[in-house]
Amino acid sequence: MMEKILIVDDDLETLRLVGLMLQRQGYQIVSARNGNEGITQAKSEKPDLIILDIMMPDLDGYVVTQKLRNDPETANIPILMFTAKSQVDDKVAGYEAGADDYLTKPVHPAELIAHIKSLLARSKSRTAQASKKQGYKLGVLSAKGGQGVSTLTLNLALAYHQRTRTEIIAAELRAGQGTWAGELGFSNAEGLNNLLAMNPGEISEQAIENQLIRTTFGVRLLLASSRSKDFDTLMNGLPQLEATLQQLGKLAPLVLFDIGNPFIPGFVKIVENCDEVILISEPQPFSLRRTTELMEELTEQGFGKSKLITPVIVNRTRSDLQLSANQIQEMLGQPIHLVVPPAPEQSYHAAMRNIPLVQLQPDGILTQQINRLAENYANRLKK
Repeated sequence: MMEKILIVDDDLETLRLVGLMLQRQGYQIVSARNGNEGITQAKSEKPDLIILDIMMPDLDGYVVTQKLRNDPETANIPILMFTAKSQVDDKVAGYEAGADDYLTKPVHPAELIAHIKSLLARSKSRTAQASKKQGYKLGVLSAKGGQGVSTLTLNLALAYHQRTRTEIIAAELRAGQGTWAGELGFSNAEGLNNLLAMNPGEISEQAIENQLIRTTFGVRLLLASSRSKDFDTLMNGLPQLEATLQQLGKLAPLVLFDIGNPFIPGFVKIVENCDEVILISEPQPFSLRRTTELMEELTEQGFGKSKLITPVIVNRTRSDLQLSANQIQEMLGQPIHLVVPPAPEQSYHAAMRNIPLVQLQPDGILTQQINRLAENYANRLKK
């Protein structure tokens, strides 16, 4: 069946030229000249994709996107923002509003077609995935805070997506302790809070999708706020948390959970919903002893037997101030899967540019190690 594309733009020349180009590619075209008309057309025509301008006289593209995402009838339609607004802040605002992709005018026709084909393919893949079994849920945690859990979770998700080009979701489960929004320059970090405020029965796949942030690097994020007062929302929302964990597993073949440490509310429920955990430690005696104790606790929930525990060492100190690999393995009672080297300068510059670490230095040692871990999961999960 011919795929239908809705073009929403107040510029008649854009509507005409883009419409003709897409018709020659075999697409059925529907058009709208302002935001309100675009919303009406999206509901009545049910297009396979929407190409949306930002600057329009009634509702701008950001508002249109938000309204479409909040309506169950239109929430899943892929949206490509196609606009003259080229600043980074404009693009971030577009993704925060719910756009799947962002292109700046003018653009070569071949590039526009390539983005459209990619979005339509991803939409089909996501629809097919939703009807399948639960995706693989991988939790990342450490025995205590400050050991790089959030950094590894985010960068592993990106490395896995770059390797496999499959749908990936990374979720912060630490209400009131989120870091990704600040690191990546997103102003809206209310996704987890919004879900915890719902009735558990209202938390559907669509409800989850409405709270996910689509990023420029291909990973969808569920963000948690950094306000300490929001910690209580998790404590008082355990049924909502469990419903969220279940629904997240239906939306992607791999979902990564930033768990943090075992002292967050709902920890037992979270790890029960994980197929595997990555357990991060430092090459220091106290950290390793506490990690060993946590491993023993996790075995009571099936980890190390029917579920895997993958130990990873994150090194933050000089080599002469840490235990050797043999000493670490002896204390843990099992082999180390990976050692992540220190990268303080790389972390600083990545934070200044609001990008994940692995994007800053694609050939760096830290990136190579995270890519190794991503490759391991890619090879294992495709079987």
